[in-house]
Amino acid sequence: MESTQILLRPLISEKTTLMKQNANQVAFLVHPAANKIDVQRAVEDVFGVQVTAVNMVRYRPRVRTKFGRAAGKIRGYKKAYVTLAPGASIDFFEGV
Repeated sequence: MESTQILLRPLISEKTTLMKQNANQVAFLVHPAANKIDVQRAVEDVFGVQVTAVNMVRYRPRVRTKFGRAAGKIRGYKKAYVTLAPGASIDFFEGV
């Protein structure tokens, strides 16, 4: 799998912004078949930074219910929390 296929998109929220400032961590939505080594290589190739650690979280697909009935599906996805080396940073919004 290529680096551009592994990293689907960065996750930008209040929580991930605080993680980026305090712990030098960045969150990505990744391909469900990717593992920690694939994500580490992809981040290092695409952004040119040193990666210290990668933590993965998998969310399983589930059925959303309302009043005991199936009301819709929530797709499963996989997130990766990437810890960058001290002094390294990734800027998603340049010039803003």
